[in-house]
Amino acid sequence: MEPRTTFADPSALTSTDRVEQLLDELGRCKRSAARRALEQELVTLTLDMADSAARRYRGRGIDQDDLTQVARLALVKAIRGYNSDKGNAFAAYAVPTVLGELKRHFRDHGWAVRPPRRLQEARAAIATTHERLRHELMREPTEAEIAAAVGATPSLLDSARTATRVYRTTSLESGGADGLPLQVPDERDEMEAVVTRHALHSALLQLTDREQRILHLRFVEERTQAEIGAEIGVSQMQVSRLLTGILERLRHTLVDTEEAA
Repeated sequence: MEPRTTFADPSALTSTDRVEQLLDELGRCKRSAARRALEQELVTLTLDMADSAARRYRGRGIDQDDLTQVARLALVKAIRGYNSDKGNAFAAYAVPTVLGELKRHFRDHGWAVRPPRRLQEARAAIATTHERLRHELMREPTEAEIAAAVGATPSLLDSARTATRVYRTTSLESGGADGLPLQVPDERDEMEAVVTRHALHSALLQLTDREQRILHLRFVEERTQAEIGAEIGVSQMQVSRLLTGILERLRHTLVDTEEAA
């Protein structure tokens, strides 16, 4: 049996000290079973580090369960890749690793389509029309009234709302609420998505009824992937793959339409 080097009674150590002790032991350990045990204890002690990072990106268009899973896998990656000989504290190495994996997940599974200039210019007109109706009617205009004002049918308005969360992004340089740079879907002002109504409606019509249902459950009813899986009879992982495929096809269709315009 491979001996484990014990530096102090674990009960007498702070959490940080214990993490450093375990990392040192992990660096010396060669046996697979012993390494797994050390890694498991390290994950338990540092799990909040990953979960806190995942919570920073809450409500930005990607399922929170997915973000937590990505962050925890990144934590394991950080534990296995950490080298104490370089002189850096574990947190200084692990936090950027976890955040990097989260941002990579957004790039791979979120939307990074920058609206063309003509669509950006149209947003001002849409906002002006909405404000005009609100003042003229002395109340918030209905969907039908807004749709008529911008030249869209209510069904196209619904289609635009469905894809709002996956069509727009904020800049990597703009930063989140905590000042961290990120590239994630911006869910504010859903009416801005009306400018994409024609291309989007055409793209949605190419989806099967099942695919449209999945999008509706995720982005309209805001169900979690686990809830969607329970409703359509597949696993959460299958829902994740289905959503990734659907959104990628929609993105390519919209990009192709914009480039042809």
